[in-house]
Amino acid sequence: MRLITYRDYAGVHVGALRDDSTIVALDELAPSMLALIEGGEALLEQARAIVASDADGQPLDGVILLAPIPRPRQDIICLGMNYVEHAYESMRAKGLEPSLPPHPVFFTKAATTVCANGDTIPLDPNVTKELDYEVELAFVIGKGGKNIAKGDAMGHIFGYTILNDISARDLQNRHQQFYKGKSLDRSCPMGPWIVTADEIADPAALGLRLRLNGETRQDSTVGDLIFDIPTTLEVLSRGQTLEPGAIITTGTPSGVGMGLKPPRYMQAGDVMEAE
Repeated sequence: MRLITYRDYAGVHVGALRDDSTIVALDELAPSMLALIEGGEALLEQARAIVASDADGQPLDGVILLAPIPRPRQDIICLGMNYVEHAYESMRAKGLEPSLPPHPVFFTKAATTVCANGDTIPLDPNVTKELDYEVELAFVIGKGGKNIAKGDAMGHIFGYTILNDISARDLQNRHQQFYKGKSLDRSCPMGPWIVTADEIADPAALGLRLRLNGETRQDSTVGDLIFDIPTTLEVLSRGQTLEPGAIITTGTPSGVGMGLKPPRYMQAGDVMEAE
C-alpha cells in the first residue's frame, strides 16, 4: 500500500491510495500515521481490506498532501557519507584525502524540519548562503526493538519513503558538526507517501535521483550503499531501542552541490525533484 497523511475540508486524515488518483480514508482504524504504524500487521491487514472494498474514495487532487508523518516523535536518524562516491566528494570538498568511513556515521535532523512534497524550502541569506540538496531513501520502523540481529532487521521495517536532506554547508563547517546545518526549518521534504515494506522486495534495486531545475544532479541505486539497511539497523540498535515510527534515512549518493567544481549551491526559485 501507499499510505498518506492529508488534509481536506474536514481536517487531517490518514489514508491509502486505491489507484493513482483515488484515496481511501482510514480514519476508522487510526487517527494518525503513527497510530497506524503502532497497530502492527493486524491493523495493516484491516487497512488493505478497506482499500480493496467498495468503500467510498475521494480524488487525490482534491486534498492537500502532508508529509506521511508530519511530526515525528523523535529526530530523524541519518547516515552520512554512506555512498562511496559521495564519501569521496565530501572529503575532497574539505581538502582531505578521500577515504571511506569504517563504521556508519550517524547524526540527526530535528523533528521540526519535516515538510511535505511541494512545500517551499526557506532560503534566508542571513542564515545560509550554501544550501544544498541530498536525495535519500528513508525507512520507517514498524516493529520496535533493541540489539536487532542483521538477519532479523528487514522484519522491523514498516515501509519506505523519499527524503531530501537539505543541508546548510556553511553552518556545518562553522559549527563542525551536522545538527545545526541539517536542522533548519522545512529542511526535510518527505513523501509524498510511505510504501509498505511488502511492496518492495529488494530496496537495494531502487533507483535514486534528484533533478535541480530539470538538470539531473544525482543518479544512483540504493545497492551502492556502503552500509546496507540490515547492517545499519544492527549497528544502530546495539544498546539503543528503536521505537515504532522512527524514521531512518540511508545517506545520499554523489552529485551534491558541495561536491561540484566549483560548488553550486541552491538559489531562490530553484525547483528540486527527488525520486
